[in-house]
Amino acid sequence: MQAAVRSLFLIAAIFTLPVVVLGQTDEDDVLEVDSTLVVLNAAITDSNGRHVSGLLQRQFSVLENGIPQDISYFAAEETPFAAVILLDTSGSMGRNVSLARAAAIRFLDGIRYSDAVAIYRFDSKVSLVQDFSNSRDVSEKIYDLRSDGMTVLNDAIYVAAEKLANRPEKRRAIIVLSDGADTQSGRSADRALKAALAANAVLYTVDMTPVDGRSGSGGMNRETLKHFAERSGGTFVATPAGTALREAFEKIVDELGVVYKIGRA
Repeated sequence: MQAAVRSLFLIAAIFTLPVVVLGQTDEDDVLEVDSTLVVLNAAITDSNGRHVSGLLQRQFSVLENGIPQDISYFAAEETPFAAVILLDTSGSMGRNVSLARAAAIRFLDGIRYSDAVAIYRFDSKVSLVQDFSNSRDVSEKIYDLRSDGMTVLNDAIYVAAEKLANRPEKRRAIIVLSDGADTQSGRSADRALKAALAANAVLYTVDMTPVDGRSGSGGMNRETLKHFAERSGGTFVATPAGTALREAFEKIVDELGVVYKIGRA
């Protein structure tokens, strides 16, 4: 399979290494050898914008002016990522706030020491629960969360995008745990999505809608969550229950945490 490459970031670094012969006198000639290595850091996505992992060197081609070049260096390397978890604590969530909280804790269980994750809650406003950290421990404040108020989903995504835009990590994500029912945002869904894309952040959305509420407006809210995920190259998780969420979170960490390095001399 040849991977379709849509570069989230592609950086070429050229290194020139002078080598000096030791033990020379002032009259000795100095031998300098220039060795130029071009290294490309590439994040690979498919035609739907979803990250592709597990690729091998033979699945890559390097062309210069249309001419194939030999690949002298290849590695799939771990890279740190930054993520914001958005917890919906609005009145429509009801008892599902506890499920969302458990899901957030589960995601933190899978992060690495090089990653940084922040947690925000949103109802009628957006509030910080826990700032960026590589800790798998959670603030005690997360256990005090209760459902109340309206829903500012779009505003929450916009705020998360702003915070991520200032992070040094190149890989960024927004994890949304919500029933998708925006009722009070000052920003449109389109503006929120554009902010996420501008910050190079991928949206992963988890539908927290109760099973008995997935028709009517619940169905439309679900489409909102799917829209955010699909348009940003992320993943929509249809249920927070069972092994589906655990497997989805493992996949998210895997997607975000790997970058391909391709070099040619």
